[in-house]
Amino acid sequence: MKKPAFKRIVLKLSGEALQGKSGYGIDFEVTNSIAKQVKEVRNLGVEIAIVIGGGNIIRGAVAVGTGGIERSTADYMGMLATVINGMALVDALEKQNVFTRIMSAIAMQEVAEPYIRRRAVRHLEKKRVVVFVAGTGNPYFTTDTTAALRAMEINAEVILKATKVDGVYSKDPKKFKDAKRFKELKYIDVLKKNLKIMDAAAISLCMDNNLPIIVFDLFKHGNIKRAVMGEDIGTVVR
Repeated sequence: MKKPAFKRIVLKLSGEALQGKSGYGIDFEVTNSIAKQVKEVRNLGVEIAIVIGGGNIIRGAVAVGTGGIERSTADYMGMLATVINGMALVDALEKQNVFTRIMSAIAMQEVAEPYIRRRAVRHLEKKRVVVFVAGTGNPYFTTDTTAALRAMEINAEVILKATKVDGVYSKDPKKFKDAKRFKELKYIDVLKKNLKIMDAAAISLCMDNNLPIIVFDLFKHGNIKRAVMGEDIGTVVR
């Protein structure tokens, strides 16, 4: 049997992915589907950490632009939204009999463990799925940057960036029929072309530490496993 291409991964999920077709909030069919895919990968012996966004509830940058909320306050609101999403995902994972821990960058001991790097690594070594919430605990940093930072800290081998499209395109494939999908990209090309894979801080951090990113379609069931097995899906940035 073919072995997984990676032993330890960070799976980056956007908050918008959890809303499904509803356009807001959490679609529990989506969380259940993700949980089943994560269980499948964990059963291969892969150590899995998950970083989740909060855009299905609130996006800090949008709240600043439309509501006039002070940026730091809006970002903290976004961090709390990631906690709600993380709790929903943990519940779905536990219903699949997957041992899980939720770790928060903001202290809230009633609902999550505090993020401590060594403890997170120990959970992974014990084959528990770790869900990181509340971003970095600081405003002005996105959950993309969180994913890159946590991946470095726990010595992950790759970031799996799960999205609504099957890779990175030269322009929006939903608007332009001539949009070209890239099979592979260099970090510097992502920055030069201003491709909206992850924010510039996250890409720069990955580039400085040679951490590959695989961008793929979350909603094609089994794609997380395909990415982990090293199959040719999506777009690889390295």
